[in-house]
Amino acid sequence: MTIQPARGTRDIYGRDLDAFLFVEQTAREMAKKYGFSGIQTPIFESTEVFCRGVGETSDIVSKEMYTFNDRGGESFTLRPEGTAGVVRSFISEGMEQNVPVKLFYAGPMFRYERPQKGRYRQLHQFGVEVLGAASAQADIDILCLAWDLLGALGLQKYVRLELNTLGDVESRDAYRTALVDYFSQFKDQLSEDSQIRLEKNPLRILDSKDENDKKLIENAPKMTDYLTPEAKQFFDEVQAGLNALEIPFVVNPKLVRGLDYYRHTVFEFITDNLGAQGTVLAGGRYDGLVQQLGGSAQPGIGFGAGIDRLSILVQELGLIPNEARAIALIPVGNECILPMMKIAHSLRKSGYIVEMAYSGNMSKRMKKANKINACCAIMMGTDEMEKGVVTVRNLDSGDQVEVSLLDLDQSLNEYRKFQ
Repeated sequence: MTIQPARGTRDIYGRDLDAFLFVEQTAREMAKKYGFSGIQTPIFESTEVFCRGVGETSDIVSKEMYTFNDRGGESFTLRPEGTAGVVRSFISEGMEQNVPVKLFYAGPMFRYERPQKGRYRQLHQFGVEVLGAASAQADIDILCLAWDLLGALGLQKYVRLELNTLGDVESRDAYRTALVDYFSQFKDQLSEDSQIRLEKNPLRILDSKDENDKKLIENAPKMTDYLTPEAKQFFDEVQAGLNALEIPFVVNPKLVRGLDYYRHTVFEFITDNLGAQGTVLAGGRYDGLVQQLGGSAQPGIGFGAGIDRLSILVQELGLIPNEARAIALIPVGNECILPMMKIAHSLRKSGYIVEMAYSGNMSKRMKKANKINACCAIMMGTDEMEKGVVTVRNLDSGDQVEVSLLDLDQSLNEYRKFQ
């Protein structure tokens, strides 16, 4: 039996990996432009970090986490998302003394979900977090970063920003009461999941994908009707900032996000080009999370972006940069191998991508050069070796020229554009 990758995981290589790295590297560079520093947190944490940080009523904690007991009997969980671990680090590493703190991360997350296009059990996320900044300016800055990142990937015209507010604690409590009163009238008509949410976290009903639930949601109370004056002013400031920066958005009163720690601003960037898995970047403000994990009362806001989904999107839309093309070195005869290896080493130090096959005759090595789409081939036989020259063949035009080894680097300048 052939051993296959675990269900919901994938090997990433070739052009898929090119797209993946393009997304991740672009995201890292954009975050640095906005003054963020990188952080790497452990792939597994104490289960309590996610139960307290993500929320026990969330689907992630109740249905999707990979949790295990180690040999000492302690419960650990493979991280299902990035924010809780970053906040744990913010607390345990004493970063609270130097707020605001701006951090970005990238890496694998693990969720037990039904695999489909753009959804994996080992998924990869890029995320940013701002901790210790309470003003709407931080929300605007985060949204601007997200918009610029999508622009750098060439995706702005393929996504839309949906925005909502969950208000402050007072607003959310009042809205929760209104939702319970409303949905309690239709409890028997709600899906099984929504009946459970009605008891534990009624805001999550608004996120239901059940068709009958959606009909009931249409007439549910709106969060905007329960905002305190302070919460309304905060949301107005965020919208005004986006308008001033000419970042298009629509307000979606049903947007609640799936995690329990959100307050005030919540948002999603959605595409219609990936089928059902349309959310490519999402986040919001979580002013109670640091305290919930045992730290001081610190505000926070951030987002997570699905590297897998973004890489699929940029590849399908033809947005990843052209693949680099190597220079193929072809020694003709065993005595030319070592001299050609020296040439390869020299060219690589000069910044060229060089491919030199390990075996095969002239014909096989030339076929290899064409297969990898090399831009040119450099050939050396015994006659060339004695004269201190090589033959350089342009593999697009077929033209070839004899070049002195002393002039080789300069003569290859026309091929730098392929590197």
